[in-house]
Amino acid sequence: MSFLRMIPRFTVCLFACASLLAAQSTPAPSPTTAPTAILLWPNGAPGAVGDMPLDKPILTPYLPAKNPTQTAIVICPGGGYAMLAMDKEGTQVAHWLNARGVAAFVLTYRYGPRYHHPIPLLDAQRAIRYVRSHAAEDGIDPDHIGIWGFSAGGHLASTVGTHFDAGNRDATDPIERVSSRPDFMVLAYPVISMEPGITHNGSLHNLLGEEPNPTLENELSNETQVTPQTPPTFLFSTTNDGTVPVMNSVLFYEALLHAGVPAEMHIFEQGRHGSGLGQDNPQLGMWPVLLQNWLHLHGWMASGAE
Repeated sequence: MSFLRMIPRFTVCLFACASLLAAQSTPAPSPTTAPTAILLWPNGAPGAVGDMPLDKPILTPYLPAKNPTQTAIVICPGGGYAMLAMDKEGTQVAHWLNARGVAAFVLTYRYGPRYHHPIPLLDAQRAIRYVRSHAAEDGIDPDHIGIWGFSAGGHLASTVGTHFDAGNRDATDPIERVSSRPDFMVLAYPVISMEPGITHNGSLHNLLGEEPNPTLENELSNETQVTPQTPPTFLFSTTNDGTVPVMNSVLFYEALLHAGVPAEMHIFEQGRHGSGLGQDNPQLGMWPVLLQNWLHLHGWMASGAE
């Protein structure tokens, strides 16, 4: 039976203890190492149309004092491929990860209308390659590198997770020799599909232009691109999201199930789009705790990490 037919038959019940919620609301400390932005392409990014800051994708590292699981996560803020919500969906998330012993790398990728596909994808793939190629010096396991995206950043993260390669062994640039495949994905209220009625139209047009190529629309409807090699995925969304339809998450989850990819999805009944870690919502404030449990289950976050 199709998962979509089963939707009316199941009810998701969430039980939260007060101590977990109290721990979640505790402000995260600042990272031990002050972040310094890294130019992803010091000699100029491919496809750059100028020499302004917005033409230079960067990666900002936040390294914790201790990283017991040697895990790193590249963070892709949302913004409809027209801007970046760097605070709520970038810096705050990096601090949250640091407080739990995980390295974070916030990606400032290029976006529309100045840049269209494949530029954001190139930036995100380069970010994964950079972290992997520098893993030893940052105390990171090259097989413990994930990607976390919000909204349109979730589309970008899911694109990286469904459009990766093993690297070019003959490349003169050592960063380009390593794989761009993330080891896991975290997708928060993500845009997934480019299909009419499901997609977020602003993201669609900012990424593909005002007259999108139908072939690219299909190729970047990431629910159609899932294979058994797609990384394990955690999905979070809300039923009444008025900006990005919840079916984006549902369709991707169904595709992951059909491909046999480990996946976990939490859909809350209510919650506005762009809620970040949900720290201002007693109900949504539980979702990062559920994520923490999932990361621990797979060995990407230590138990009891606060």
